[in-house]
Formats: sequence, structure tokens, C-alpha cells
Amino acid sequence: MRNRCKREIDCLIYKTLLYQLEIRMVFLDSELSLKKLSVMIDTNQTYLSNVVNRYFECNLKGLLNRYRVEYAKELLQNGYSTLENLPKFVKEYGKKVLIVYGGGSIKRTGLYDKVVALLKENDIAYEELSGVEPNPRVTTVEKGVAICRKKGIDVVLPIGGGSTIDCAKGIAAAYYYDGPAWDIVLNNSLVTNALPIITILTLAATGSEMDYFAVISNEEEKEKLDINSDLIYPKYSILDPTLTYSVPAYQTASGTADMMSHIFEVYFNGVKDTFFQDRIMEALLKTCIKYGPIAVKEPDNYDARANLMWTSSWAINGFIACGKSGAWPCHAIEHQLSAYYDVTHGHGLAIITPYVMKYTLNDKTVDMYVTYGINVFGIDPSLDRYEIANQAIEKTTQVFRDMGLKLTLRDIGITDKTYFEEMAVKAARGCEGSFVELTKDDIVEIFNQAF
Repeated sequence: MRNRCKREIDCLIYKTLLYQLEIRMVFLDSELSLKKLSVMIDTNQTYLSNVVNRYFECNLKGLLNRYRVEYAKELLQNGYSTLENLPKFVKEYGKKVLIVYGGGSIKRTGLYDKVVALLKENDIAYEELSGVEPNPRVTTVEKGVAICRKKGIDVVLPIGGGSTIDCAKGIAAAYYYDGPAWDIVLNNSLVTNALPIITILTLAATGSEMDYFAVISNEEEKEKLDINSDLIYPKYSILDPTLTYSVPAYQTASGTADMMSHIFEVYFNGVKDTFFQDRIMEALLKTCIKYGPIAVKEPDNYDARANLMWTSSWAINGFIACGKSGAWPCHAIEHQLSAYYDVTHGHGLAIITPYVMKYTLNDKTVDMYVTYGINVFGIDPSLDRYEIANQAIEKTTQVFRDMGLKLTLRDIGITDKTYFEEMAVKAARGCEGSFVELTKDDIVEIFNQAF
């Protein structure tokens, strides 16, 4: 009788939860928490958490991200990705925006003029922050915060790729914090509110247009760390593949390497029996492998640009990570590389990733690489396991090489090993819990092999 009663309660909570998600669309509330949702449903947090885990096989954050992704798909399918919708999006949150962009390519392509014209036509005031670095610096974030406070900004509008969007997220999060912006990078719990963010994507790479992360660099400390908060999830993102036609071959290649690394670090994480997610990830990897080289050679190939743009979002929006857990070693290692040497993030990943693969290949991991080699590259399954694994790693390297990327640290101008030990100490913290535990000494050796 007790079990029956419990099942009935669980069923009631489940139905009420579906109502809140499907009808009331509470997932659009960026501040929605387990506590807040439990009050809406009139249950306690433990009951709600158990129901979410049992019926949806993920935690609440994973469930909300799933709904947000599906909602984003609906918007895209209904034509809400067009630039002409920008004023409508902005006016939901205010009438004054901060345009954030990098080196000025948006002016050369005419995109800047289009955006400004749309804003003026709709009586939306704007300020600007230009010069965002490829690895956005906390000092630039501080400049943006100062403008927002002085000019009474309502919405932060980054136009660009991941670095620009990450900088905008940092600005949005630091706006409400009374202290140095670096504080919120070191302690994400200090992010208690954020300005709304609307993005216009011009480079498919990091997936920052559809996630709640922002990676910020501190030159003085030689640190590159992330802000992780639901509050910096973009309200809208405009994804138009034609806006990426002008992206240079090098940035296209680096971006493709970045999205592949996002996928690898979920795919190779040691969690078993995730058949569904793994097949999705293999499809995403095949998309990168097929369309990355095409986009490099044919920058105005719409199909290539569209497939890469959509893949970059799905590589990190949380969907493929449902049911998966573990650290992302390649990113942790590369963040130190770009923090110390200001390397383009995606290019650094293209160098580091194959060496991490080689270093972590052993009797416990070989079957992961075998599955990857057979399902993604079509390698003959009758070959020896290690032969398949090594071929898969070499084919991965070849993908990066075919896109014109240099694949050793020496080739990109790093001529000494001065900081390897120091970098490895910091990187090791981000590798705790990865599918193969990587110590400081392991990471030094990976740097040496990549040298």
C-alpha cells in the first residue's frame, strides 16, 4: 500500500511538472531552480529531484537545457533566426544595447551597418565596445561593465564568435557584482543576476550562442577560467549561415577543431551504455569531418556553413552530455596553452587532442578508440584493436592537417618549454575526474610530445 501511494504521488508530481514545462514553459526562466520549481509544484525538493531522475534520466539542469534546446529549434524552424527579428527580441528586454565585437570584420562585411540601421529604425539606442580579443580578457570585460553602468544599458548584443559572446557574457554577469570582474570568474556563485544577452553568431566554433559558459583570460595571472551560470544563457541567438561566409579559412578550421573537441570530451569519458548519445555524437563528428574541409575551400558553401553552425551549437548545448559525466582534459590543457602563449583556442585543441588520444590509449581505453574508428571513419573492424585505434587517431590528425592547421607547438612559434611545468600544474586541476586521470607529470609529457 505504501509503495502504491508513493507511485501515485510520483505520478502526480510528474504530471504537474509536465504542465509547468509544456504549458507554462517555465524553462524560459533563467533563474529557475529546484527550490523555485518545487514551490510551484507544491512538493519538496527531494521528491521533485527523484521524479526528474526517474522519469527523465537526468538532473533538473539537464532537463531544462533539453527543453530550451527544443524551444530554440522551434524558433529556428519558424523563421526567428533572421536578422530582421533583432529589434523585436531587444524590445522584450529594453531599448538600449551595448554592441560588443572584435577586430572590425563586421564593419568590413556590412553586418555592422545592417544592425545599426535596424536599431535606429526601431528607436533602440546603442553604445559600442570593440576590440574584443581572441581570448577575451577580464580587462575588456571591465571596460564593457563600465560602459553599461554609465550609459544605462538594458541588453548586451555580441556580434561575432565565441570570444565575443564570452566577453559579453562576462559583462552581463559582472554588471550586477560590486567588485572586480575576476572575482566572479574565480567564484561563480557570486553571479546572482545578469543583463539579458542576445547574440548574432558570425563564427561556428565554441557553441557559446547556446550554452551558459564564458571563458575569460587574466593576463596578469596567466589564467584562463570559465564562468558557469544559467543566468548568462542567451535569451536569443540569431544563426544565419550566410553571416559566416567571410570567415577566413584559418578561423573556419580552428572552429571546426573546437567543436570536434567538445564532442570528443563527452564521447571519450568512460560512461558505458550510452548508445543513443554516442550515435548522435558520431553523426556530429562525421558532419565536422565532411563539411570542415569543404567550408575551408569553399567559404560560401551554404550547406557546409549551415551544418557546421548547427553542429557547433549541439556539440556543447548540454544535450549530448545528458547521462555523461567527467572532466574535459583537452580543454583544460589547451586553456593553459592559450593563456600563456595567446594561441587561437581551436588551433591549440587541434594540436593537443591527438597527443592526448595517443597518451591515453591503453588496454582500458582501446575499445573506445576502436568504436570511434569503425563508426566514424569506417576502419576495417577485422584489424587488430590497437591498429584500428592508431589509425583512428592518425585520421583525426589528418582531418586537422587537411584543413591547413599546423600540428606541433614549434610550428606555431613556441620555441621553449619554460612554462610547461607551471601550465601543467594548473591544467591538472581541470583534468580531475576525466576518463583517464592525468597528473601534472602526464600533462608535461603531453606538452613535450606535442613540442
